[in-house]
Amino acid sequence: MMKSNWWKVLAVVLVFYTAIAGLLMPVPRLAILNETIRNLYFHVPMWFGMTIILTTSVVFSVRYLRAPTSRLDTLSHEFAKTGILMGLIGLSTGSIWARFTWGTWWTNDPKLNGAAIAMLIYGAYLVLRSSFTDEQQRARVSAIYNIFAFAAAMPLFFILPRLTDSLHPGAGGNPAFARYDLDSDMRLVFYPAVIGWTLLGVWITQLAVRLSLLKQKVYEKQLA
Repeated sequence: MMKSNWWKVLAVVLVFYTAIAGLLMPVPRLAILNETIRNLYFHVPMWFGMTIILTTSVVFSVRYLRAPTSRLDTLSHEFAKTGILMGLIGLSTGSIWARFTWGTWWTNDPKLNGAAIAMLIYGAYLVLRSSFTDEQQRARVSAIYNIFAFAAAMPLFFILPRLTDSLHPGAGGNPAFARYDLDSDMRLVFYPAVIGWTLLGVWITQLAVRLSLLKQKVYEKQLA
């Protein structure tokens, strides 16, 4: 059992390490950013984890359309929900960072607006899915929309903001953290944070999938 769950132990260790080292280890003393640079250990890894998990979700959607099964539909749905959760946390931590560096919780910035629109698109996925009563129809339409949502959201997250002027690091000619202040000490926390938060997201999804499949079995037994 322990051999198959090693990654869960790793997830816990890395998340605790990120939380403790991220708050206590020294960071570069930069004007304006100051201590808010520590948000790099939480905000950015959330986006990395979200991207990986949403990609996994859309892969299951494609697989469902090729060979429909309730398990593939459940996997796609639960990975999408976890990705949306991490995206919302990413927006929240980014807003907190903006409050202390830009002086406002939100500003009319292409990066922020693109991320908000992308999350709304995925929010519509949840609404759309809940509007169907027929399971097969719900799964098929959800899979198609999930692919559309992914194709629309990724450019909004990572491509379009880079083509315009933006205050956000890594967009509009404004260099990302890694290019000017992610020193060797910060990398010792940042990379484990990306792995840790991503593994935690996968673990949450795994639990949600097990619970959903268990509910399905109970429901099927009641109908039998």
